[in-house]
Amino acid sequence: MKIYISADIEGVTGVTNPTETDKAHMDFEPFAIQMSKEVSAACEGAFETGAELIYVKDGHGSGRNIIGDYLPEYARLQRGWTGDPLKMVSGVDKTFDAALFIGYHSEATSPFNPLSHTISSAKVSYIKINGIFASEYLINMYACAFYNVPVVFLSGDKGLCEHAKNISPNITTVAVKEGIGDATINIQPKDAIFQIKSKVKEALSSNYKECKVLLPEDFTVEIGYNKHMVAYTNSFYPGASLISSKAIEFKTKDYYEVMRFLLFVI
Repeated sequence: MKIYISADIEGVTGVTNPTETDKAHMDFEPFAIQMSKEVSAACEGAFETGAELIYVKDGHGSGRNIIGDYLPEYARLQRGWTGDPLKMVSGVDKTFDAALFIGYHSEATSPFNPLSHTISSAKVSYIKINGIFASEYLINMYACAFYNVPVVFLSGDKGLCEHAKNISPNITTVAVKEGIGDATINIQPKDAIFQIKSKVKEALSSNYKECKVLLPEDFTVEIGYNKHMVAYTNSFYPGASLISSKAIEFKTKDYYEVMRFLLFVI
C-alpha cells in the first residue's frame, strides 16, 4: 500500500493566531513541532495498517515547516515548492492507494476557524467551484480524485470536518479544534496525536475505496479578490472573464486546467 499525506498548519491543535503559523516569528516553533507530531502519527497509523511507502508534502507557507526528525524512517518528505499546478498535493499520482490530509482548515468566508482562508488571504476573499465556497480540502481532494486517489482521512477544525463529510460521507475525520470568533477551543496535543493515529488505522482498515469522489463533468471557478486591479489583471488569463469589479470566472471540463488556472491567478 502506498499512501500520500498533505499537511497544513492552521488546522493543527492549538494554532490560533497568524504569528503561530509564521516561520519567522518566535511563536512558531512549538506549533511546527505539533504539526510534525500529527503528521508522524498519521504515518505511524498508515504503516501499522500495511503501508510500504508514505509520501509527505509540507503544504504550508514556505513548505519548510515539518521537522524531519519527528517523522519515521519509512516516510519521504517533500519540502519547499516545485512550482507545479498540484501545489499542496504535489507528487500525487495514480500509483497511490489513498491520501490523508493533516492540519487542514476551513475555507475563506467560514466562521469556524480564526485562520480560515483559501490559498491566500492576502489576495483572495473567496473561491467558488460550481457554486460552492471552496476549501483547500475541496480543491486538493478533487486533485487527488483526478488521479483516482481517494482522500480517506482528514484532521483539522470542526467546521472543515463537517464540510468534508457533506462532500465525502465516508471520509474519517478528527476535529482537533473549534473556532469561535478570534479564539479556538482545542483538544490536548497528546490526544490529537493519539486520535489521528488510531483513526488513520481505522480508515485504512475499512473499505476506504468508498471514499472515492467522482469529479464533476464541468467546472466553473469563481475567484473574488481583495483588490479590483488584481481581478482585472487576472481576467486576461486564457479562458477567464471579469464578472464583477473584484471577481473573475473560469470554465473548463478538465480539472487539471482548474489547478493550472489557480497556480497562475493567485
